[in-house]
Amino acid sequence: MSLIELNREGHIATVTINRAERRNAVTLEMMQELERISREFLHDEQTRVVIVRAEGKDFSVGADLSNPPSQRAQASLLMRRRGAEFGAQLMRSMQEIPQPTICAVQGIATGAGGCITSACDFRIGADNARIGYGEVKLGINLMWHAVPICVHLVGPARAKQMIMTGKLFDAATLERWGFLDQLVPLADLDAAAREMAETYAALPPNSVQMIKKSINHVAGALDRAVMHMDADQWLLSSLTEDYKEAVSAFFEKRPPTFSGN
Repeated sequence: MSLIELNREGHIATVTINRAERRNAVTLEMMQELERISREFLHDEQTRVVIVRAEGKDFSVGADLSNPPSQRAQASLLMRRRGAEFGAQLMRSMQEIPQPTICAVQGIATGAGGCITSACDFRIGADNARIGYGEVKLGINLMWHAVPICVHLVGPARAKQMIMTGKLFDAATLERWGFLDQLVPLADLDAAAREMAETYAALPPNSVQMIKKSINHVAGALDRAVMHMDADQWLLSSLTEDYKEAVSAFFEKRPPTFSGN
């Protein structure tokens, strides 16, 4: 069974994160597969809309932190930097999917889950959805070039709330802020995503895809220039005592105590 599944039905493709037993915690292999599938749509003439969804009660609780930090730190600085840049590559590949993309979100979507959600064109939230960016709780910055995307969606002040606090925000609040385009009961989530997909699939694909590309370029013209250092910021923050304390607290299931060092 693949952890990232791709199914096509007519003009609609569905990408499903399928690791429900681990609350869809994202591994590097899952990121690589999602990036590969995203690039595949560049050569897909039949698909007109892509739905991104997840099995289980949560969309994704973020990156899988089960590997001990000591193992990750053994790589050279050069390879750690290259690895840190892959998240932005994944986000770029998702944003560059020519077809409209719709994310159906249930339960928790944070960290990597929040980033994947943000990268889609539209977001439909179940009434139990809670979404945020929890990186700050680990003493690190929000990576994956996700900062400007969040700013575009909710504006600077609300983006600061989401990114600086690391809190999970409820679906009703996020709909009011414009992060979610639609809010539905959990039982109706897949049907609502399908209904929206059918609306866009019925439109002329050339026009829809050209419009999407133009709007993305207008909205994000400076994003890469501004965010080119986010991997380096992560390398710096991952060397701090606060990062070590946050990771230790995570594995020890206790509140962290931050010192600013």
